[in-house]
Amino acid sequence: MLIPWQQLQTDTLNNLLEDFVTRDGSDNGDETPVNVRIERARRALEKGTAVILFDPSSGQCQLLLKSQVPAEV
Repeated sequence: MLIPWQQLQTDTLNNLLEDFVTRDGSDNGDETPVNVRIERARRALEKGTAVILFDPSSGQCQLLLKSQVPAEV
């Protein structure tokens, strides 16, 4: 299920983006400060190149490039 980022409260979106950019393996050795990575992710959402995908069965959210979203979604 795609979640429109505009419908999330600011704190919720901020927490989701912070969680995403600080997850194990998400930085791939990138030394960029967390706040910069959060802003990059936010801009990707605003531009429509990234989306928030929620899996109701696991309760997990993912931030994906729009091109990575499974066809069945």
